[in-house]
Amino acid sequence: AFTLHDDPGSQRFAMAVLLAFLPSAVVGAFAHDFIKEVLFSPWVVSVALIVGGVVLIVIEKYLPTPRVFEVEAFSAPLALKIGLFQVVSMIPGVSRAGATIIGALTLGVERRAAAEFSFFLAIPTMLGASTLDLYKNSEALTMNDAGMIAIGFVAAFLSAMVVVRTFVGF
Repeated sequence: AFTLHDDPGSQRFAMAVLLAFLPSAVVGAFAHDFIKEVLFSPWVVSVALIVGGVVLIVIEKYLPTPRVFEVEAFSAPLALKIGLFQVVSMIPGVSRAGATIIGALTLGVERRAAAEFSFFLAIPTMLGASTLDLYKNSEALTMNDAGMIAIGFVAAFLSAMVVVRTFVGF
């Protein structure tokens, strides 16, 4: 039977995802209340959306030639740097996938590998953020909310799969 232990590429990939997740986990744990109380305003979201769009257009023109073509080839420093780009997405209005994919592209990762890594990085990130948010708001939740949260989680996961598949195909 195959195990993660048997495949060095899979081990490197799993380690890269964990390393890329760490910056958001640390910043999220310490800045959760600030983000929710201060940054969730229409002005912050509007400015972030506009600036994000401009950044996407500008960076697209100046991308370096890709040097990394497979997620199994990500080094620890590369994964950590992509994780730092993900921290920017804690600003409401900044796309998490957009931040990590653009970050990876600027660091020399090929598009398909950048999108694939971003998708897998979303799993611990969304799980961690959701768990922290549920914990911080546990006294306001009822059992009826659990079903709605589960449906929302499944719907978000499925739509993310469709979007990533479409994006990678594009």
